[in-house]
Amino acid sequence: MTRIDAHIHFPGDTPESIALLDHFDLKLLNICYSQDAHGAWRDQAEIYRSLAESYPHRYAWCTTFDLPRFDDPDYVKSVIAGLESDFAAGAVACKVWKNMGMGVRTPSGASFMVDDPLLDPIYSFVADSRKTLLMHIADPRSCWEPLRESCPHSGYYRSHPEWYMYGREDVPSHAELMDSRDAVIANHPNLRIVGAHLGSLEHDLNELALRFDRYPNFAADISARLPDLARHETVQVREFCVRYQDRILFGTDHGTRDRFSRMPAEESIRELRELADRLNEHFEFFASAEKLSVNGHCTQGMALPTDVVERILRTNAQTWYPGL
Repeated sequence: MTRIDAHIHFPGDTPESIALLDHFDLKLLNICYSQDAHGAWRDQAEIYRSLAESYPHRYAWCTTFDLPRFDDPDYVKSVIAGLESDFAAGAVACKVWKNMGMGVRTPSGASFMVDDPLLDPIYSFVADSRKTLLMHIADPRSCWEPLRESCPHSGYYRSHPEWYMYGREDVPSHAELMDSRDAVIANHPNLRIVGAHLGSLEHDLNELALRFDRYPNFAADISARLPDLARHETVQVREFCVRYQDRILFGTDHGTRDRFSRMPAEESIRELRELADRLNEHFEFFASAEKLSVNGHCTQGMALPTDVVERILRTNAQTWYPGL
């Protein structure tokens, strides 16, 4: 069975990289994300586009668009033109990142939210193009809470304090960001939307279930959130996966910043080994009945039915990202 990692950042352009994907019979959806208003992400997109063109059985790609240029009256028009070109070049989706709400400011100084009317024509174009919108909005709720050693995300916020929101009064709350994301889902019912990282609701599977029940156009990937799943009760996770087996997509969010062909040999070997370990960890979590360690936390494999495992590891990605 060809498995699909539907959320990764992996510029694997070496024979060793392809050999690893062949070994796992794995296809990757490489995800672009935008950090400025002037197209710096285009270099990343070109790498991912060229990999998908050269190895279509192993790579696909998801584009994005520049952050708002509030002084540019042609901003929306230029975004749509870029998306039209990227979709023609094989991109199967478009991503919006957490800086929509957690970083971008309007000219008045307010946080620019993802449901701002400025973006509605862009979302409509993605829907009309029959493509998918990948939304990473907000972060784990622990981003707004005191750091705890038991939290699987504490290390990230120590390394990236710019994204740690605890005690800040100048940023929206987690709930406000979820409301803005949900408004996009509700306002564009013909747009397929995948919520990255369990839709930033990894702390409460019941809350994610409510969104699945409310919005038939919404699914979620598990990228970078296996440690969170492992901390829920095994029975709850298993029941959740079975009940929503058509709405959950496998992804690792494993990533490197540079092409493998540009890395020192020892670095590329280490990266490939880390990806192999992460893949095995995910596969065992869903398919095995054995005890295993996820990010240092002891848990039990889900032992999901074979057909459910196949949907999570492959079929759902094909359904939610047509053309992948």
